[in-house]
Amino acid sequence: MKAGRGTRGRGAEAAGCAGPHARIDVPTLISADSVSTVSTLPAAIDPTELDLPGLEAALEARGHAPFRGRQIFRWLYRRDVTDFGAMTDLPQPLRAALTADFAVATPRLVQRERSVDGTEKFLFALADGRRIESVFIPDTPAMTFCVSTQVGCAMNCAFCLTAKMGLVRHLTAGEIVGQVRQLAGALGLRDRAFNIVLMGMGEPLHNYDQTMKALRILADRHGLAVPPRRVTLSTVGLVPAIERLAAEPLMPNLAVSLHAASDELRARLVPVGRKYGVQEIVEACRRLPLRHRRRITFEYVLLAGVNDAPSEAVRLARLLNGLRAKVNVIPLNAAPGIPFERPSDEAVDRFARALSEHGATVSVRKSRGRDIRAACGQLLVEGDRPSPAQQLAALLES
Repeated sequence: MKAGRGTRGRGAEAAGCAGPHARIDVPTLISADSVSTVSTLPAAIDPTELDLPGLEAALEARGHAPFRGRQIFRWLYRRDVTDFGAMTDLPQPLRAALTADFAVATPRLVQRERSVDGTEKFLFALADGRRIESVFIPDTPAMTFCVSTQVGCAMNCAFCLTAKMGLVRHLTAGEIVGQVRQLAGALGLRDRAFNIVLMGMGEPLHNYDQTMKALRILADRHGLAVPPRRVTLSTVGLVPAIERLAAEPLMPNLAVSLHAASDELRARLVPVGRKYGVQEIVEACRRLPLRHRRRITFEYVLLAGVNDAPSEAVRLARLLNGLRAKVNVIPLNAAPGIPFERPSDEAVDRFARALSEHGATVSVRKSRGRDIRAACGQLLVEGDRPSPAQQLAALLES
């Protein structure tokens, strides 16, 4: 899980209709052909994989009235009813046809753990047997769901346990939204406002089309009606995807995992930094059309003796000068397998103070759920059979 949790104002930030199908060139050890969105395609249509226009089109193609899609959306997302026979405001012949032609696949809850601070971690099994993790962070000040967009991750950040999995496959839009449906139901929050952070397992912009489709489904007023201002997308800084994001009619809050102000240091920590330099990432962010009072969050995981010197803070503040931005300082959530240490509280304070003194807006993250390995950078699903993508990555690294 990439670093980045928290809230800001009304929407969660990294502190604490899809555009043209342009190719996003992501440098990774995994070939594009080895990564799939789903391993098998069901014969029946899954309505949770469709946004409302797509569902209406599917109904119309089968001779049904398109407006029935709005009713189905309300049953699926507002009432959590997946049995078409129980959708009582639909005509009986339509319910029978839906039962024959459609099938809903929902991530199955396998395990639920609760931290001493109230944070909860949910382990879900997908239709193909793969597993993902999601996290619920209460009182932040709004309720926040941290969801995954991939099984594993290809970005290989040096301080993240999820990176140890490699990339198994992309999640579908239905699997992304399915986590939210399950969390809202399990926590009794279906009728309450909550925030969503795309900061679980995976890089959301590496799975661009399915991620943006999921956001459209979540935002639809006939469903969960989660507005973009309540959604934060965390990315390591895939510049072509950030540029594509600028044209989206539904643009979430953006959190960029920077972690260094120089290309040399960042390339050591975030391998994608060899492809996209910090200046290039920041300039792409400057071109984003930010709405009034919105800011871009830059996440900075603080590693003892690596990137925590006050001089690095000064360099970072100068890099972001003039940009509507906030720096979220995140002391490392240390764990076995991560070759770095958490800095002292004094070092964290010095770094944050240096940022502030040089004009940057700063927040320091309080870790949540560390005792159940639900904190940022600690999501890791173990025991799955390696995918072809993982096997290829391991071969190239050996």
